[in-house]
Amino acid sequence: MSEQSAKPYLIRAICEWCADNALTPYLAVKVDAETRVPSSFVKNGEIVLNVSATATRKLTIDNAWVRFTARFNGTSQEVSVPMRAVTGIFAKETGYGFAFTAPPDPATALIEATAPREPELSGLGTESKADKDDKSRKKTKRPSHLSIIK
Repeated sequence: MSEQSAKPYLIRAICEWCADNALTPYLAVKVDAETRVPSSFVKNGEIVLNVSATATRKLTIDNAWVRFTARFNGTSQEVSVPMRAVTGIFAKETGYGFAFTAPPDPATALIEATAPREPELSGLGTESKADKDDKSRKKTKRPSHLSIIK
């Protein structure tokens, strides 16, 4: 049996906590092909959405999707965000909340995984000062804190 992600539960909890404390919950989203948001509000592939009860209608947060209807520049639009695209949930007024790791873009992940790496130059005079300090600490013998009582 596979374990379910805690992300949707944490998102629902922060939304409820915000409502109880008269705060505004904001949802940070990394936009991908399945994310349905108004494209004119997307900046650098990301969007931040107000998901408070006063800003949304028909808000549902299930284990796979966040869905609601909201007005953008006076026009009502349907918003659908897959749970994997949510990168954070936080209160606007305090900044309290959670940040989640976004899945990497498959093309970028492939490039990083197949990129040639520089060989490590161990033993060729490339020791850092921290490495030298660690070695000098290991060489010095500390006196024992124990004493022999006869």
